[in-house]
Amino acid sequence: MAERTRYLLAYDVRDPRRLRRVHQVAKDFGYALQYSVFVCDLTKEELLHLKARLTAEMNTAADSIGLFDLGPPRGRGVECVEFLGVRRPVPLTDEAAIW
Repeated sequence: MAERTRYLLAYDVRDPRRLRRVHQVAKDFGYALQYSVFVCDLTKEELLHLKARLTAEMNTAADSIGLFDLGPPRGRGVECVEFLGVRRPVPLTDEAAIW
């Protein structure tokens, strides 16, 4: 099995149509923590596919998408996320993060 890395994906998309399309791509690859913040457990190949799909949907002159490497899905990948208020559970799995 390919090694996975946990990423935090956050985006700020200015156009409602592009926003819906970027949101759908994020849902295809990860688990929503908030509307525009996702946790994605990805192999290197899946990360490349995610970046290609996001780039195809966004306007690189107006929109912003951040991908933050949190490390392995177990250990630091879970421990480095802190919530204030209601905590959304982040599944612990070795499977693809396409929930």
